[in-house]
Amino acid sequence: MSVSHIVTIQTEVRDPEAVAAACRRLGLPEPVRGTAELFSGEAAGLLVRLPGWRYPAVVDAAAGRILYDNYGGAWGERAQLDRFMQRYAVEKARIEARKRGHAVVEHALADGSIRLTIEVGGAS
Repeated sequence: MSVSHIVTIQTEVRDPEAVAAACRRLGLPEPVRGTAELFSGEAAGLLVRLPGWRYPAVVDAAAGRILYDNYGGAWGERAQLDRFMQRYAVEKARIEARKRGHAVVEHALADGSIRLTIEVGGAS
């Protein structure tokens, strides 16, 4: 018998491996550890370069958050950060499922969302 569950996730960005995997899947430069000068001051963590953004997004993994300054969209489209967050959540779920020996199947949906199917007990 197959049991299906729908899960909603509020994403905290804490896993550097999943950050790097998300960047690779989106064709972004590899994230680097460093300090960025944002308009409002300095921020330290993993620097993620999003397309069209003046400043990098800074992943503060200890706090599970992303610091950024896109000046309300004038210095970078929020949609780029949303795409990164979506991909991070997918990559983190994939990493954790595989650690537990589960198979993961990914489906891109017409509305831009991604459906993951995690099959308990089968790795792929």
